[in-house]
Amino acid sequence: MKILSVDDSAATRLFIKQAVLVLGCTFNEAENGRAAFELLETQAQNNELPDLILLDLHMPVMGGMELLSRLKEDDRFKHISITMVTTELERESIVSAIDLGAVNYLVKPFAQEELIAKIMESLGMGL
Repeated sequence: MKILSVDDSAATRLFIKQAVLVLGCTFNEAENGRAAFELLETQAQNNELPDLILLDLHMPVMGGMELLSRLKEDDRFKHISITMVTTELERESIVSAIDLGAVNYLVKPFAQEELIAKIMESLGMGL
């Protein structure tokens, strides 16, 4: 399984990377939505798209909601599972993300065990 973490916090991406590697998955990262979209375009050409994107909501350059919307409107990417990983607690934001196509939502801060459980759930692997 391939997982892409999109977060402007290098510390968060490192924390996620450690959990992803525990699961034996391949890890990629991007610091904002635009960098992630460019990476995904390259991966699409090489048939190396991720199975799951862990997506922060608030980032500079391009935020998580804009990237989520763009991915779900694009036939190349709309099949990729997306879990929002954010500090945002507003119900409206959670509902909006799910309405746009996110499969799951994880609120920061979280323990590695919570993250692993959400990754497995988002990939349909269960515990």
